[in-house]
Amino acid sequence: MGFCRRRQLRCRSRVTEMDTTTQLNPSARAWRYQPLNPQSETTLSPVLSFHRALPTYNQTTLHSLPDLAAELELGHVLVKDESNRFGLPSFKVLGASWAVYRAVGGRLGLDVFNWEVLIATLGEVARNMAVPVTVVTCTEGNWGRAVAWMGRQMGVDVVVYVPEHMVEETRELIRKEGVKVVVAPGDYDDAAEAAMRWAKSEVALAVFDMSWEGYEEIPNWVVEGYQTMLDESDVQVPEATGGKTATHAIVPCGCGSVARAVTQHYKSKVREATGAPAATVIAVETSSAACLTASLEKGEMTRVGTGSTIMCGMNCGTLSSTAWPILKEGVDASVIVSEMEAHGAVLELHQKGVEAGPCGAATLAALRKVCKGYRAELGLTRESVVVLHCTEGMREYIPPT
Repeated sequence: MGFCRRRQLRCRSRVTEMDTTTQLNPSARAWRYQPLNPQSETTLSPVLSFHRALPTYNQTTLHSLPDLAAELELGHVLVKDESNRFGLPSFKVLGASWAVYRAVGGRLGLDVFNWEVLIATLGEVARNMAVPVTVVTCTEGNWGRAVAWMGRQMGVDVVVYVPEHMVEETRELIRKEGVKVVVAPGDYDDAAEAAMRWAKSEVALAVFDMSWEGYEEIPNWVVEGYQTMLDESDVQVPEATGGKTATHAIVPCGCGSVARAVTQHYKSKVREATGAPAATVIAVETSSAACLTASLEKGEMTRVGTGSTIMCGMNCGTLSSTAWPILKEGVDASVIVSEMEAHGAVLELHQKGVEAGPCGAATLAALRKVCKGYRAELGLTRESVVVLHCTEGMREYIPPT
């Protein structure tokens, strides 16, 4: 199926002698992303318009942490807080809602790019087909809940495959969205393969947030969905900084979809004064599944084994095939965060009023690491405006010891 297909791609990154948990990619400093379908700055993105039309749409908070900025000798440290999107504790519903809507529309032969077809209408047609549409996906947690939420909005059935190491509490949260949960032996990649086999046998509609050879269109829609978070930030950051824009963006990686979205966004813009990309992008990985770091080091997409981690949403051993080419060229650094570092960042953010979970808080842990050892290489100065993408809200986990 191609989950671990290797690409013979050269990578111009280097391993530093200072810290093997941080991988710099100096050539990304000058790389520009060229959008296939650039939006006019005066045109409201159809994705943002779609999300605004969903029930209980809310623009998530951008927190300013001036004390932390002063401590780290930075201009501004801002946290884009995705702990509550449509009542769910994660940004992933942005990608899931748009991808499910477009995928169901495609299954029905309808062009829904500009969302002229109402969600309720699309769901009614899907339910009344000779073979009603069933959506299937695979998840480490938040993605499955997000797909289930959108299925509920449309009134279509959803089946969610999960790896066997997922704790029962997380499985139950997914079930509460009104879907069937199937526990598959093995890790995430094994569960994803099982979900795809079931989708083919049952003619179900597979909606995943990662891609592989032959399965790319829907994951691209997922990435499009994450643009809403970035469109909001583009307005919020200048409001919080007196007109300044982001110079650095730090984002969790996992399978790479949201990291791709952030990289594309900031590397498609330039600073007028220098002509350089608008912001430096730093991706964060868990020590249990550092597939981006391994891929950058080897110069080709590389699958790694995974283990148990409190950062379960990032516990992916393989990058999305459509994310890797963008991350290879555009990510300025990847930083591996330990369990203790992520947990410490959770506690610190809670003290600052940000209810972050371990994946979201990992961005703060990464910021502390690069400020300690890579300020010059990554251009971190007293003028820097750093946006931490806090991608999940607080959840129960066993603290590391």
